[in-house]
Amino acid sequence: MKKLSHFYKSRILFLVLAGLLTASFSLAETMADVSQLRSEIDRLEEQIQQLQKEQEQYKNNIFGAQAKAQTLQNQINSLNNQIKYLESQIKVTTVSINKTSVEINETQGDIQTAEQKIEAQKRTIGQTLLFLDRQDKEGLLVTLLKNDSMSDFFRQVQYANSLSEGLTDLVRELEGAKKELESEKNQLETKKEDLIVLKQRQASERAAVSGTKAETSNLLKATKGQEAEFQKMLTKSEELERQMNLEIFKLEDQLRKAIDPNSLPLARPGVLSAPVQGRISQGYGCLETRWARRYYPDCNNGKGGFHNGLDIAASYGTPLRAADDGTVIAIGNAPYAYGTWAAVEHSNGLVTAYTHMSIRSVSVGQQLRRGNVVGSMGSSGLSTGSHIHFMVYAPRTFTTKTSSISGVLPIGATLNPLDYLLI
Repeated sequence: MKKLSHFYKSRILFLVLAGLLTASFSLAETMADVSQLRSEIDRLEEQIQQLQKEQEQYKNNIFGAQAKAQTLQNQINSLNNQIKYLESQIKVTTVSINKTSVEINETQGDIQTAEQKIEAQKRTIGQTLLFLDRQDKEGLLVTLLKNDSMSDFFRQVQYANSLSEGLTDLVRELEGAKKELESEKNQLETKKEDLIVLKQRQASERAAVSGTKAETSNLLKATKGQEAEFQKMLTKSEELERQMNLEIFKLEDQLRKAIDPNSLPLARPGVLSAPVQGRISQGYGCLETRWARRYYPDCNNGKGGFHNGLDIAASYGTPLRAADDGTVIAIGNAPYAYGTWAAVEHSNGLVTAYTHMSIRSVSVGQQLRRGNVVGSMGSSGLSTGSHIHFMVYAPRTFTTKTSSISGVLPIGATLNPLDYLLI
């Protein structure tokens, strides 16, 4: 009878340890792979940081060249620095794609480990339930007869009770493992989405490099490398800019006059978030400055020039972010105005426009969340330096117009962005 008692004790210990041992063996098998993946992720992260340090130098070079870009050579230098920056950004994105791919493999390994753990816990719970069920069916008299003494009997009952308590712990662990598995699966989906975004960004970056190289080539062809020709081009560009601003003003002024005040969301800070953190270089409305009088349509009886957006300056390549949840409804390029731009419509009816981008990272119909990257700050179009000309349009007034001077333009009844931004 004593041998039988020892059998039950051993059986109980086996049931308690079985799940833990199975999970431990599975974990040991994957530890080496996890360690290797983590080392690869760390290596790629170091590479990204090194490339980003190099980019900072390109940013400084771009800023210095833009400040002196009133000569042909400085303009060429500025464009070449932009190309170097964009090529460096492609390298960063490539490494980021590699890193994200490794992270996806790591997460898939974590999911596999969690699934193995769950299966081991399920088997242990099943075996424990079978054992306890047999104990219940035997009854007190049979259990008592299987033991040599009352102390063995009570010890056997105590083992069964301990096993029952351990079963509760195993169920709790199983619930925790299932939550962990769900979290890992969510992370995997997020990383897969990140990978798609990175690949789209890389395509945009390559297009931006090609565009900037073409701009450099066209500039050299148009000027034949002569400073005098470049100065003539500058003069012509300034005149085109004035014509373009006047064309935009006339179109938008009629729309502004027809705004239905009841259609406007309540003007308060925080309705929209700033597309970028930087220095406000020009405000919205009638600006009584020498620059505004020279380049923008007359306002206040010729005392100022009307500026239809908010200019925020920051370093070249700084991410530009969606001011709120919304849908990309238009994109375009306006060489003698806004350069590379995109427009996003929000649930409150407002439309925001992001301009002068070096890289546009979105396409028409794309859904965005507040803070998602729309593109990268640049100086495309007619721009004296790296900045965004940020516009906010009243609901149901936005449209696009193909200009005879400057490609596709965003047009609408503009509002003062500062009425809605928290800056």
